[in-house]
Amino acid sequence: MAAWLLWLIAAGLFAAGEVISLDLVLLMFAGGALGGMAVALLGGATAVQLIAFIAVSGVLLALVRPIATKHLTNRTPLQLDGVDTLIGRTAKVTQEIDSSGGRIRMGADEWTARSQHQGERFSVGETVRILQVEGATAVVGDALE
Repeated sequence: MAAWLLWLIAAGLFAAGEVISLDLVLLMFAGGALGGMAVALLGGATAVQLIAFIAVSGVLLALVRPIATKHLTNRTPLQLDGVDTLIGRTAKVTQEIDSSGGRIRMGADEWTARSQHQGERFSVGETVRILQVEGATAVVGDALE
């Protein structure tokens, strides 16, 4: 089997391994294997192919990987999901709210709710802000806060 074909297979295996690890190390080795393949296509000796593999992999690991990692982590926003998306939103009171309970409406959804502080009350029709969610109950406070 031709040496360049072995390097191409190695590059493919490194790239496939990168899909599993997602650490950008095996991808740099795949680039090194392509460097070894290029030397093999030019008729270089096996030792020169290995030196090309090591040199290209080292350069990619030292220069490209840190930049790629930085771009991947800095451009990925923190994503809120589940009930965390409700925190900070406002809702209308549909049943009077105190520290023991009540109800609110957000769009088409109706939730059980309670006030944040003992003695705090919200009348029907008032606008409240969701401060946190405990199970299926929204803890609300004054919307002006």
